[in-house]
Amino acid sequence: QVQLEESEGGLVQAGGSLRLSCAASGRTFSSYAMGWFRQAPGKEREFVAAINWSGGNTYYADSVKGRFTISRDNSRRTVYLYLQMNSLKPEDMAVYYCAAKRDGLARTEIKEYAYWGQGTQVTVSS
Repeated sequence: QVQLEESEGGLVQAGGSLRLSCAASGRTFSSYAMGWFRQAPGKEREFVAAINWSGGNTYYADSVKGRFTISRDNSRRTVYLYLQMNSLKPEDMAVYYCAAKRDGLARTEIKEYAYWGQGTQVTVSS
């Protein structure tokens, strides 16, 4: 059974930091590229960050570049994906989703991702 389970998000003040994690199991996720996406109320889901299967290549949306860091741990049967978010802004507030592709190449397009978590709320207060 495929499972992508995000950690609980949270409430943070603007300028603060938060780390999200996602536990992926049920497939050989160590071979798959993974990514983070987010959706704010009334807006479409958008790309945040992506990482290839080995962690050697990462991509970021311009809006988070320099503030967010994506990483992964393939060392165990359950693969863990992380998103370290620093210098958070009110506009970062959204539901954040972990996702995985069926191959190892990182991409920014939502349609490329086959597996999705249930999402976790990140709230940033100004």
